[in-house]
Amino acid sequence: MNRKAFIVVLGLLLAGAAARADSVDLLRDFASNVKSGRAAFTQTVTSADGKKKKESSGQFEFVRPNRFRFTYAKPFEQQIVADGQKVWLYDVDLNQVTVRPLTQALGATPAALLAGGTLDKEFDLKAAPAADGFDWVQATPRLKDGPIQSLRVGFKNAALAALEIIDAFGQRSLLRFSALEQNVRLPDSTFQFTPPPGADVIQQ
Repeated sequence: MNRKAFIVVLGLLLAGAAARADSVDLLRDFASNVKSGRAAFTQTVTSADGKKKKESSGQFEFVRPNRFRFTYAKPFEQQIVADGQKVWLYDVDLNQVTVRPLTQALGATPAALLAGGTLDKEFDLKAAPAADGFDWVQATPRLKDGPIQSLRVGFKNAALAALEIIDAFGQRSLLRFSALEQNVRLPDSTFQFTPPPGADVIQQ
C-alpha cells in the first residue's frame, strides 16, 4: 500500500471511529439533557425463530428520574405507568392491574435506559455499526442473567428514533419513535395511577 492509499484508509478508519463515538455521546447527551419527553411509537415483536410477529402502537411519555408512561392503543389497550415508587401495568380488557416496586421492576430495562437516572451504572455502552438509517448504540446490561439479553438504541439526525430489545428467550422487540418532543412540560397526573373500580390488583 502506497503512502497516499494508506492515508486515505487511515482517514476512513478515523472517521468511522469518530462516528461510532458520536453515537454513544448522543445517548449520553439524551440521558443528561433531555429531562422529559413524549413520542408516538410502533412496536414489532418477533419470535426467536423469526416466524411470528405482533405489532402494536401507542404513546410514550417520561420525566426523569424514573417516571414514565407507555400507553398502548392498538391492538389491545394497556398502560404501563411508573410513578417514581411503583410500576403499574393495567390490562384494560382483563381489568387487571399488576403492581411492583420500582426497584424490582426497573433495573437494566428499556425504561431505565430511556427514563432512568443511572445509565452507565446499569449498562455497558458501546457504539454499533450504523444500519437501517440509524446510528446505533449497543447497551449491554451489567447485571447478568437478567430478563434482557441485549439492547440497542438508534438515533436519526441526532434524535432518538428506535429501540431494539432482545430478551433472554431470543424474542426481538423493535420500537420506532416518531413526533418526539423533548423537555416538554408534563403534568404530574400523567404519572399517577389509580386502579379502576372493580379491577383485580396483583401485588408482586
